[in-house]
Amino acid sequence: MKVYQTNEIRNIAIIGSSGSGKTTLSEALLFESGVIKRRGSVDNGNTVTDYFPVEKEYGYSVFSTIFSVEWLNKKLNFIDTPGSDDFAGGAVSALSVTDTALMVINTQYGIEVGTINLFRQTEAQNKPVIFLLNQLDKENADFDKTLAQLKENYGGKVVQIQYPLQTGQNFHQMVDVLKMKLYQWKPEGGAPEVLDIPASEQDKAAELHNALVEAAAENDEALMEKFFDQGSLTEDEMREGIRKGLLARGMFPVICASAGKDMGVRRLMEFLGNNVPSIPEMPLYKNTEGNEITPDPTGATSIFIFKTTVEPHIGRVSYFKVMSGTVKPGDDVLNEDRGSKERISQLFVVAGQTRSEVPELQAGDIGATVKLKDVNTGNTLNQKGIDNRFDFIKYPNSKYRRAIKAVNEADAEKMMEILGRMRAEDPTWVVEQSKELKQVIVSGQGEFHLKTLKWRIENNDKLAIEFIEPKIPYRETITKSARADYRHKKQSGGAGQFGEVHLIIEPYQDGMPMPEVYRFNGQEFKIQARDVQELPLDWGGKLIFVNSIVGGSIDARFLPAILKGIMARMEQGPLTGSYARDVRVIVYDGKMHPVDSNEISFMLAGRNAFSTAFKNAGPKILEPIYDIEVSLPSEYMGDVMGDLQGRRAMIMGMNSEKGYEKLMAKVPLKEMSNYSTSLSSITGGRASFTMKFAAYELVPTDVQDKLLKEYEAQQEAE
Repeated sequence: MKVYQTNEIRNIAIIGSSGSGKTTLSEALLFESGVIKRRGSVDNGNTVTDYFPVEKEYGYSVFSTIFSVEWLNKKLNFIDTPGSDDFAGGAVSALSVTDTALMVINTQYGIEVGTINLFRQTEAQNKPVIFLLNQLDKENADFDKTLAQLKENYGGKVVQIQYPLQTGQNFHQMVDVLKMKLYQWKPEGGAPEVLDIPASEQDKAAELHNALVEAAAENDEALMEKFFDQGSLTEDEMREGIRKGLLARGMFPVICASAGKDMGVRRLMEFLGNNVPSIPEMPLYKNTEGNEITPDPTGATSIFIFKTTVEPHIGRVSYFKVMSGTVKPGDDVLNEDRGSKERISQLFVVAGQTRSEVPELQAGDIGATVKLKDVNTGNTLNQKGIDNRFDFIKYPNSKYRRAIKAVNEADAEKMMEILGRMRAEDPTWVVEQSKELKQVIVSGQGEFHLKTLKWRIENNDKLAIEFIEPKIPYRETITKSARADYRHKKQSGGAGQFGEVHLIIEPYQDGMPMPEVYRFNGQEFKIQARDVQELPLDWGGKLIFVNSIVGGSIDARFLPAILKGIMARMEQGPLTGSYARDVRVIVYDGKMHPVDSNEISFMLAGRNAFSTAFKNAGPKILEPIYDIEVSLPSEYMGDVMGDLQGRRAMIMGMNSEKGYEKLMAKVPLKEMSNYSTSLSSITGGRASFTMKFAAYELVPTDVQDKLLKEYEAQQEAE
C-alpha cells in the first residue's frame, strides 16, 4: 500500500448491536477493495476480522479489528467492533481514535438497546454518525419502520441518502438521492448497474433530494445563500455541506446495504471517501496537559497505542494512531508513560492478522508495529525532546466480577503473569489481588466477557483455572458511644511490659462536633481535645484519633503506638473480620510505668481497649450499594423490576425514551453476582445496564445475623 497524505485518510469505526452484520460488512469491504479474493463468513469461521480462536469457538466478535482499504485514491481505515455489551471496551477505544462512526442497524430488528447505548457513546465523544441500514435482503427487513424509529429518536437530523425499492428476498435496487440515480445489482452483488430513476419514483426521489440539499445547505452560510438564490446545489457543494453537517452532528445520513449479498458496498466506500470529514477538519485531540495537538505530518512525532494483542509466532502487536509527525521504521522513541526507550523496527497496515509493510505513516493514520519491549495499551511514544501524553480513552465501569484461582496452587504465579498480559491487551478486564478478601478478583463487562478470558487461559495458555463466587467487601462500624480500658502487664525475668489505656469511641460523620462531656453508667467524663488527627482510610471512611490526656498520665511518645494498635483492629473488625470505618476514638486517660512501659505495651493496650469498646458500641455491618441503570424495551419492564426487587433493590426512578425505558435503582453488590446473565435471560439479550459504586449502608438485621453465623462457622473450621 502506498503512503497516504494526512488529508487523504479517513478513520471510521464500524459499530452496532450484535447481529447487525458488521463482520459480514467488513468482509464485503475487504473483498470489493481487492484486499481479499474471497469473502469468508461468520458461520464458517473464516472471516478476516474474527480471526482469534476464541472468536471462532463462540461465533461472535470478541476484539475490535483494524483493517485498511484503498478506494478512489483515499485510504479508509476501519475498526470493526464487537456488538455485544460484554465487549463494549472495543467500541469505546475504536471511537476514541477514529473520526466517524458507521452505525450498522439490522432492519429486521430496527433500533435496539445496543444502538441507543452506542449512539450515546458517539454523543459523549462528539463523533459524526452515519446510519447504515443493513440486511435489507432478509425476509423480515423493514426499512420504513427502522427509518421512522431513527427519526423519532434523532429528529430531523436523520437525512436519507438512499432508499430501497423493495426489501426481503427481492432487494436488488435502491435509489440514491445524492447522485439521483438508481443502483441495481445482479444476484451475486458487487458492481452495480447505474441507471436513471424510473418515472414511478421520480417524485419521491426529487422530494428526498430537495430535503438533502436543504439539510446540506443548513450547515454553511455560503451554501445556504446559494441555495436560496439558485434553489439547488451541485453534487460537490452538497458533499461539502454533508461534511460540515457530520462535523457539527447536525446531520445523520442514512445509507442502504445488504452486506451479505454484497449490494451497496461499493457505493458506501465512495460515500465515505467523499463525504466523511478528513483528519485536518476534525476537532484537535488534547494531551494530558490540555494542549491541542495538530495532526501535522511535518511536526514532532507522537503516537498513541490504543490496542495490544499477543499473536502466535509473532508475539506482541501494538496498534497505534499517529497523533502528530511522521513515523518510520528505525525511529527511536521514548515511552512517556514508562520511561523506556523503544525502536520502531517495522511498520504495517493491517487487515486482521494480515500485515503489509509500509515505509512511513503520517499524522492521523492508523497502523501497527511488533515486538516493542515495554509498551502497553494507553501508552504514548514520542520522539526525543517531546513530552506529549494522551489519555483520552475512558473505559466503562466493570459490572461482573468473579474470584479466580489456579486449579493447581503451584500455578498461581503463572496465572497472575497471564492475567497481567491479558489486562494489557484489554483494559476492561480489571484484576485485583485483594488483601482484604484474600482472593484474586477479576472484573469485566459481563459473564461472556469473563467466559472468554477463561477460555483463552485454558486453551491458549494451557492453564486450568476456576471461577468462584467472590467475597463481598463488607465494612464494620458502630452505632453508639462506648467506653473501655485495658491494662497490659507482663513480667518475665528482666524488663517487663506495662501499659494502660482508657478510651471512648463513637460513630463519626464528617463535620460532627465532639461533645465536651460523655456519660456512661451515671459517670461523667470531661473531654479536652489537645490534638485531633483525621485519618482517611484506604478502604473508605475515616478514623478520628483524639488525644485528650491531661496531667501526663501517658507520655506523648506512646500515642503513635496506641494508634497503631487501634489501626490493627480497624483492619479486622470483630464481627466478620472486615475493615472498620467511621469511628472517633478519644484517648482520655491511662497509666504508665517508669521502667516497664514501652511501645509494644501501649500498642497492645490500645488494641484491646478499642476491641472491647467496639463490641459494646452497637457494632453493625455495612455493605456496598451500587447505583444501576438499566436500558430495556418497555415490554420487559415488569419482569425486570420484579427481578430487581427480589435482589433487595430500591427503585429510584424510571424514564421513557421512545419505546425504551431507563430504570434506576440502588442494589447491594451481594445481589448483583449473576445479574448480567439474568437480565439477558429475561429480555432475550435486548437490555443493558451500567453500575457504579454509590455508598456503604447498614445491612438488614436478618442479613447481618446470617453473616455472623457464616463467619463464626468459618472461624471454627479454621
